[in-house]
Amino acid sequence: MSPFYGSRAALVRGAGRSMWGCTGSPALWVPRGGAATQPDPCACPTEMAFQRSHRLNLLRLVVLLLVALAGIKFLFRDSFTLELHKHVSKDSGFWGDVGDTGHDTGPQSQALELSAAKITAPRQEPGQQVPRDVSATEMRLVHLDLKGAAPRVSYLEQVFPLLSQLGANGILIEYEDMFPFKGELEILKSPYAYSEDDIERIQQLAELHKLEVVPLVQTFGHVEFILKHEKYQHLREVERFPNSFNPHVPDTLALLKSILSQVIEKHRRSTWIHIGADEVFHLGEGMDSKNWMSRNKGDTGTMYLKHIKEVLGFITTQYWGLRVLMWDDMLRKISVGALQESGIAKHVSPMVWFYAPDFEAEQIGPFLAKYAESGFEAVWFASAFKGTTGPAQTWPPLSYHLKNHLSWLKVMQALPQLAPLRFQGIVLTGWQRYDHYSVLCELLPVGIPSLAVCLQTLVNGGFTEETKRKVLDTLGFQSMQLEQSTCEGRGAFPGAEIYHMVEQVNGHLKESILKALEEESAIKGWFSPYHRKRQFGNPRNMESFGSKVLKYVVLGARNIPPRVPAGVWEGSQAQLWGPSQEGAGPPALPLPGSTRTGRALSVTFAPTWRGSTSLTRWRSGWRRTSTPTWTSCGTWCATTEPSSASTPGPRRRRGRGPRPQLPLPP
Repeated sequence: MSPFYGSRAALVRGAGRSMWGCTGSPALWVPRGGAATQPDPCACPTEMAFQRSHRLNLLRLVVLLLVALAGIKFLFRDSFTLELHKHVSKDSGFWGDVGDTGHDTGPQSQALELSAAKITAPRQEPGQQVPRDVSATEMRLVHLDLKGAAPRVSYLEQVFPLLSQLGANGILIEYEDMFPFKGELEILKSPYAYSEDDIERIQQLAELHKLEVVPLVQTFGHVEFILKHEKYQHLREVERFPNSFNPHVPDTLALLKSILSQVIEKHRRSTWIHIGADEVFHLGEGMDSKNWMSRNKGDTGTMYLKHIKEVLGFITTQYWGLRVLMWDDMLRKISVGALQESGIAKHVSPMVWFYAPDFEAEQIGPFLAKYAESGFEAVWFASAFKGTTGPAQTWPPLSYHLKNHLSWLKVMQALPQLAPLRFQGIVLTGWQRYDHYSVLCELLPVGIPSLAVCLQTLVNGGFTEETKRKVLDTLGFQSMQLEQSTCEGRGAFPGAEIYHMVEQVNGHLKESILKALEEESAIKGWFSPYHRKRQFGNPRNMESFGSKVLKYVVLGARNIPPRVPAGVWEGSQAQLWGPSQEGAGPPALPLPGSTRTGRALSVTFAPTWRGSTSLTRWRSGWRRTSTPTWTSCGTWCATTEPSSASTPGPRRRRGRGPRPQLPLPP
């Protein structure tokens, strides 16, 4: 064994050495505790020691570098993991894409404080789909209000490609009673509610066409579909009004947790949820609220924020990483100090809605500045393409809604000067009814031209001739008159047939009948709203003007097919919207002064369409919950009224003698 590898040795240097070999006397190696050994005559001990020491130093340096690199890598890995889990969900495949920090493109308020236990490696459940990363894009969501005349999934399959083509990249779905609630919540769902398979299919279709799905669940006001049930009447803020929750009853939050859980679990691809919370009517009028404000020296604003904070607390705790939106109108009335103290700005983004046709950015500016001062970092806007010009509006005014979007474009451009808020997106609302008990507004197929105009206006930053041509080509029209709200041409969009049928009723038949009712003195004298309501009149006088009105009805009916073209509807005669004519004839129109109360209306001029000339009565297709439906509506409408004893029919006529017979017009 060489002495160099033995125990520590003493090196006895010789007289000298050269670079290439030994000069002078060779060195003598003496191991510790042993006798000197003879050196190798061909080796220089000093040179050998230097070479081995140099190699050892190099080896040590390499090892040190490797250790340093490993340490740096480990430190950077921990830093990246920590930063990642500040902004994405515990389950990346559940709520967001890996690496989506949400700092520049999502609401910073969603970066919640986490315990060390929550910082774990993201995982993906088997068969679970990772949602698309849409946070880097300004969102344009189309609102689908399903609380009236909800479209069939087969119709949505045709509409979603059109929405994507027009520039939408998401949909805001307000289910209300169309969601397939189960268990104790099953009482909340409509008989015509979507199935769980329908919900899954809707999301698949949306994903196919690159549309983000954002579910909307009302959590404070506009909860008539819940509080109308006797089971939940004790949760009302005011006992006689089913509009708003009592936030002080423990069962309120428990119920909301159950509702939110069922909806969220069926939308595992979604990265956003909207909690509504607008127009909480009668808040503070209930006895519980009055007592709370008296004890806590509070006001309705702090009470409102307390409830919202509880809802947000549940969502952020149970579904960490899910981003939350809410309507802003109730926040406008609350002080900056109260908003700051509540801390909700960390967990939700306000959606500022304004539906007027002409407004200036300066009108919205104070709200935006207030929200920025209160701690919010991001903001959404909400416009309207239909459903905001009257609870019984049947035809959307194109110019009105276009001006609304042009005004919002001004706000978007001025936002950097108005408030230090990050603009995240806009929702084009399309209300189907004003609340659960009102009649239908404009139908979705009728509102598609307005939606196309509004979407393309947002995409192109204005409505130019080029934008107009794109809309016409996409919808299959030849021309468009904005002020008259008319489009010329057959139309090639889903539901074009419905568009033209409603156009005939709204623009021709209805106008001619109402004109006759207003101009004929005999009609005003012997067929007033009073007469129609009480279903009586002098047959002699009615015969003098009945033929004239019937003529308008028959002439108008010739332009309306008695049955919807094949492929658009299933089943027999389709009833469009509101009360409609029984039998195989065209839909009848409500007369001035008639009321829609969930039962048969008073009278119609239209005869039965099977040869009889006797007067027939309107039959309402309303559900027992006062929700109008479209009877025998096939392809488009999901609320087909089944034939049952519960369907309200015509009342029995009171009075003597048979009904007066009106002759058909020549």
